[in-house]
Amino acid sequence: MRILGDGQRELEVGTERQRFSRSSIPGPLQGDGQDVAAILHLVHNLIHEEEEEEDKPSQHRMQNVGEQGHMALLGHSLAAYISVLDRERLRKLTTRILSDTTLWLCRLFRYENGSAYFHEDDRDGLVKVCRLVINARYEEYASEGYAVLNFKQPVIYQSASGRPGLGQHLCSQLGLPLSSLCTVPCNTIFGSQHQMDVALLDKLIKEDIEAGKLPLLLIANAGTPGAGHTDKLARLKDLCDQYSMWFHVEGVNLATLALGQVTSAIMAANRSDSMTLTPGQWLGLPAVTAVTLYRHEDPALSLAAGLTSSQPVAKLRALPLWLSLQYLGHNGIVQKIKHAATLVSTTEKRFQFLISVSLCVQQVEDELSSPVVLFKFSQEMSAGKVQLGEQLVQLVPTSGVDVVELEDEGTCVRFSPLLTAAVLGTQQDDVEALVEKLSELVPVMSSTMCLRQDFREETHRHSPSLIYMEDPSWPGLGAVRRKQELEKINTELLKKLQDLDTDIIFSTGPEFGTEEDCIFVGMVTEDVDVSELVDTIAALGRDIEESGRLLENMTEVVRKGILEAEIQLQKANEEKLMEEGVIRQLPLVGSVLNWFSPVQSSVKGRTFNLAAGSLDSTEVTYSTKAQTGRPSLQDTPSSSSKRLPGRVSLSRTTASSQINNDKSND
Repeated sequence: MRILGDGQRELEVGTERQRFSRSSIPGPLQGDGQDVAAILHLVHNLIHEEEEEEDKPSQHRMQNVGEQGHMALLGHSLAAYISVLDRERLRKLTTRILSDTTLWLCRLFRYENGSAYFHEDDRDGLVKVCRLVINARYEEYASEGYAVLNFKQPVIYQSASGRPGLGQHLCSQLGLPLSSLCTVPCNTIFGSQHQMDVALLDKLIKEDIEAGKLPLLLIANAGTPGAGHTDKLARLKDLCDQYSMWFHVEGVNLATLALGQVTSAIMAANRSDSMTLTPGQWLGLPAVTAVTLYRHEDPALSLAAGLTSSQPVAKLRALPLWLSLQYLGHNGIVQKIKHAATLVSTTEKRFQFLISVSLCVQQVEDELSSPVVLFKFSQEMSAGKVQLGEQLVQLVPTSGVDVVELEDEGTCVRFSPLLTAAVLGTQQDDVEALVEKLSELVPVMSSTMCLRQDFREETHRHSPSLIYMEDPSWPGLGAVRRKQELEKINTELLKKLQDLDTDIIFSTGPEFGTEEDCIFVGMVTEDVDVSELVDTIAALGRDIEESGRLLENMTEVVRKGILEAEIQLQKANEEKLMEEGVIRQLPLVGSVLNWFSPVQSSVKGRTFNLAAGSLDSTEVTYSTKAQTGRPSLQDTPSSSSKRLPGRVSLSRTTASSQINNDKSND
């Protein structure tokens, strides 16, 4: 674990890079095999090879695997080892592990008298619960199968703010038509816009009963995936009891059940028939299963639904969690969840003092029950919301922020430390770094938005050679390109602009942008002289265009010169033949004849002058021992000499002082 977790390659394996390189051609399996250390070093190299090939350090979010993570990983090795024990010892050990873990989780999350199902896919527990409910509500299902569902079609209700694709996954796994899925809209007037509309749900249930359908199960949220809001769980539970429906709860806010003080909105979750927990995310435990806690009195139906297993090996799924919970202890678990809640409150306080940043979609009831912070930028910066959020993700990866798109609020940046803090090791310093980067980015974005209109007007001033391209989604100053018939110049122009030593970033734009061959100008500060910036872009474009035309003209001149040279050489050969005769052209006879009677040839040499584009005689060259007519390099006009290499300042102050200096020199 130390070898694989160490980001630095050990010195003794530095010379083995070619041997273990992933990019090398794979060879045959070695006949004598390799030792454990060599194989682990191979795995280590494969993990870190991409980081070594890149010039800059990786900005990918890496899970913070500490000693607690090693305990969870150790559980998988121990599970494989325990599985080879004799059947009786295996049965006793797995029963103890399963019963301990179930008891601890039920007490931690205030779910008394519950059973537990451990599963890799966090949706699989709900699938098994649905099978349990179908077996319980349809008495002949075990013998008749899906045929009994035709008489009363089951209906599963979920919130419009629930997990995307969850309902479709249930129907696919259960073999139910999509018509068995009912999506309940959220509140529009009273309450949070991310909470299920209870009154509308009641109406939908009554309509389904009148249509001869069977309301089967309701999926409620204790923390929606987007905004982290909690449904009115108490009222929903009462509604489920009224119509004999199964009540299932899931969401990140269930973690707060382990705290000493729990809000009434979340506390109602302990009345549910089942709920799915993801302790691996909450506690930063890698490769730990999700857990579905449920209450049901018939063990035969639980076995038929797959919630319990008679195979002892299946119970070993709980072993990594069994080890990790003991390592952390009750206080360690509570502390991690409390730490995430503290990060939320600190972040909310700090964001209140940031200009152009506002918190959004606050929880209407029990605001402290949702350990999720959502914030967005002002409407004036609507074009750059996504890019600003993505920059925060790259600049402060350990903060765990990500960009979400909400139906009513639009693009928001989400900070959900319960899902990321333990995994990434987020601390208070990361929140401070997040606030600092926001303080730097927001003013730059604001100034960029203010100067976009000036950039558009200045670009139109250079029309038609410079064309302004409209792209509302681009957060920078804007996008331009050279005119259509010279679009190949844009690539060279972009390289020239990128070589300028300025603070402005020039790029090809978004990865999935619609415009091609465009130059996208990034964000700028308020002191940038937009006129000077556009003039620089236009001037560099003209330089490239003139250089291209000069090259085209030179190519044409060379082509014509070669043709003329071929014609003159052919004429020279004909004149030589006329002067010397045919006999002198024979190799042996010509040599003897030329020895007895030499001939003075009148054929002149030729030289091609690239500067003048002419084919001249070499007579003058050999008579004066020098080439004439070559223009000096200093006399060759070049528009590129107008701009000197080095740092280019495009600020208003520098531009004004440059103009004054030019006037004084005049």
